[in-house]
Amino acid sequence: MVLATASGSPAQRCLSSPYLRARQTGDFIRKTGGLSLPSEQAFILDERLREKEFGILDRLTRVGISTLHPDQAEFRRTLGKFYHRPPGGESWCDVILRLRSAFATISLHYSGCRVLILTHQVVVLCARYLLENLTEEKILAMDSEGDVANCGVTEYRFDSGAGVHGGLVLERYNFVSPLRDAGAAVTADPDLSVGAR
Repeated sequence: MVLATASGSPAQRCLSSPYLRARQTGDFIRKTGGLSLPSEQAFILDERLREKEFGILDRLTRVGISTLHPDQAEFRRTLGKFYHRPPGGESWCDVILRLRSAFATISLHYSGCRVLILTHQVVVLCARYLLENLTEEKILAMDSEGDVANCGVTEYRFDSGAGVHGGLVLERYNFVSPLRDAGAAVTADPDLSVGAR
């Protein structure tokens, strides 16, 4: 989950991945009063926010990939995780390209609004890559440090002093304290299979 908003202010628009868990999270936030949007049109499903597509490697471990698709394991080793695109899937660069488009839409249509984005692991990391102007090495190092927590919040705030025209500044990353404070377990369940999304 990515939260791009002024700290402490409610979101005015919510953009969500169309996958089931992201939609369920949005429904839960709306039903419990944690998100008071001005209209039903303020909750928008956007396919560009879906998780990275893994193609023929979906639901396989590193051992499974090496066993069932040794050629893809070698391509990934040679090209690197950032650039490898499995058949029927995407590379991290592909995710970044669709995120650039999504962010352009947000800038065009929701400028001045506080926006909540409900999304997934690789998309959160690729968003950080774009918003913070990170290097490939830095974002892959963050990825290797651990997973983005389910219902973890990554928050940006607008800072007029950031850059020539101001910009978004990281406020917090992978923030799960509200879940722990409420006594809820921070789960690590994997995403559902493609057919259930």
